[in-house]
Amino acid sequence: MTELTHRDLSESEPSAGELELEDRASLRRVAGLSTELDDVTEVEYRKLQLERVVLVGVWTEGTAAQSEASLAELARLAETAGSEVLEGLVQRRNRPDPATYVGSGKVRELADVVLSTGADTVICDGELSPGQLRQLEAKLKVKVIDRTALILDIFAQHARSREGKAQVELAQLQYLIPRLRGWGTSLSRQAGGRAGGGNGGVGLRGPGETKLETDRRRINKRVAKLRREIASMDTIRETKRGRRLANEVPSVAIVGYTNAGKSSLLNAITGAGVLVEDALFATLDPTTRKAATPDGRTYTLTDTVGFVRHLPHQLVDAFRSTLEEAADADLLLHVVDGSDPAPEEQVNAVRAVLGEITASRVEPLPPELLVINKADAADQLTLARLRHQLPGALIVSARSGLGIEALVEAVADRLPRPEAMVDVVVPYARGELVARAHADGEVLAEEHTPEGTRLRARVHPDLAAALREYEAGGVPG
Repeated sequence: MTELTHRDLSESEPSAGELELEDRASLRRVAGLSTELDDVTEVEYRKLQLERVVLVGVWTEGTAAQSEASLAELARLAETAGSEVLEGLVQRRNRPDPATYVGSGKVRELADVVLSTGADTVICDGELSPGQLRQLEAKLKVKVIDRTALILDIFAQHARSREGKAQVELAQLQYLIPRLRGWGTSLSRQAGGRAGGGNGGVGLRGPGETKLETDRRRINKRVAKLRREIASMDTIRETKRGRRLANEVPSVAIVGYTNAGKSSLLNAITGAGVLVEDALFATLDPTTRKAATPDGRTYTLTDTVGFVRHLPHQLVDAFRSTLEEAADADLLLHVVDGSDPAPEEQVNAVRAVLGEITASRVEPLPPELLVINKADAADQLTLARLRHQLPGALIVSARSGLGIEALVEAVADRLPRPEAMVDVVVPYARGELVARAHADGEVLAEEHTPEGTRLRARVHPDLAAALREYEAGGVPG
């Protein structure tokens, strides 16, 4: 039997991202199995299992192309959740109907489409009120969910870390609380006090909707517990961040629209091997990797969760601690999908979410470097338009490697540089100080002399203080 060398083994071993992608692909919903409900009121107390869906949207503002793009994005979200999209409808209205979202006439048309296609789920391109949800389910006789519930379902599928799962569960419970209803036999209404004498009769007099209130109280207790757990995880995150700040390690955060190629860019720069998939919200948990500038300075690169138009406010609230990691960075790499039909809208959506996260902060957002990714798949006219509209943006392709070297150099130029200039002769016995100058500072000149290592470098103040006793000819001005 032929023995494999260590190099052969390392080359054959898949990365962590490839293993996670294989694990995700191994569990798929089986097409063709109906999930139509006998009692649609069961939907809130079971996991969403989307199969054959019909999409419906209300066009209230913007152009027809923008409304169609929004519905196309909803279709991609539905497919990412594991469903098959059968049909899509858009209605032009000044505002959504307060009772049924699309109006009574469109509901009848939608019911005919659901019946003819055999769909078992309707997804609305907006956040439905509890009343709209109840009315639509009663008239359509199938599950009805909104854009928020769909995104929450995708997040629940893709969360991997303990913190990510807790944040998603918190967002789901915050969404569920106002939508609890007294349904079915286990949640039957009970008339409180003497009110039962008129309508309820014997056996229904009691404290009121006991089961419903009990459920709400349990959910509120669970929400409080999740908030405490996330706060304790924030302490760990702050400790790690404080350690990096104490060591004065610059940080770069990658932000951008979902599926813009943020994880691919992280892999291209650092070789991190994180999961990469052509799907919306493929990666949720932030990944931090060590990187180095061409002149040897160390910094950290963090991949954050992707944004989307109308990102549910429950998710923004639950993921606030994670997203604030980007707001505390020294530089933002704002990744834009150059192959998208409307990349400018992606830029506006990401900046809107960042503004929401930092609205209560005193400190401004860190400087931003726009990176237009997927240049190999983008239309040249679109790239020319983006160069004009987004001056200073870099054109790259994480897949082919185009522009990656220029990006690394641009990051190095924008990172904060050590401000203290030193000219020292470090004894050979203190070689750790020389190593720190190379790792954390910017060495301008180095010479080995009989007395020790002669260094001219820019370093951080704490290292400058440690080197002060070895000054050679004074600190140059």
